[in-house]
Amino acid sequence: MKKEPVIRYSQAFRQQVVREYEAGASIYNLLQKYGIGSHRTVERWVKKYSRSGYRSETVVIQTVEDQLEVQAMKARIAELEGALADAVIENRMLTTTLEVASERLEMDLKKNFGRRLS
Repeated sequence: MKKEPVIRYSQAFRQQVVREYEAGASIYNLLQKYGIGSHRTVERWVKKYSRSGYRSETVVIQTVEDQLEVQAMKARIAELEGALADAVIENRMLTTTLEVASERLEMDLKKNFGRRLS
């Protein structure tokens, strides 16, 4: 009769598994990833080493003023992103126009205004 090996996990390993669980990993994935024998083992570790006992969800409570401020900030971000996109397009258009003009006039308009290209 063959004896089954007794597996002992270090405290650091247990805490690492609990941190991954708290970060959103499922117990099933942790079992597969680390070859842990039972989901009850991980559940015990969570009870023992977790900050809150089990994975907790964040609930954000805002006042009406906070909600309005967040909406205003999101609108401002969208406005600034649009302005940035317009500026990038304009920059590309002007750069291309300068390159085409330099080729047609045979002048290096970008670096030495008025010098002929060799």
